[in-house]
Amino acid sequence: MAQKPEQKFRVGNISATIWNNETKKDGKINQFKTVSFERNYKDKDDEWQTSNSLTVNDLPKAMVVLGKAYEFLALKQLETEASA
Repeated sequence: MAQKPEQKFRVGNISATIWNNETKKDGKINQFKTVSFERNYKDKDDEWQTSNSLTVNDLPKAMVVLGKAYEFLALKQLETEASA
């Protein structure tokens, strides 16, 4: 079964995705989040492809989606701390 993302942010062809992760060590479960980003584009055969490489023009969009991902995670952490 494929893992579903917690949240995804997109600006044009650039996206950042937040994932929930879990590891188990010495019987203890450690939960953490990771963020992945990708650029979607069409190749010479008009087929959709993905890449983690960015062009200069992609950088502002990447900054926006990664900033939104950080904001989402920071606010989520504040909510967790406030309810503890």
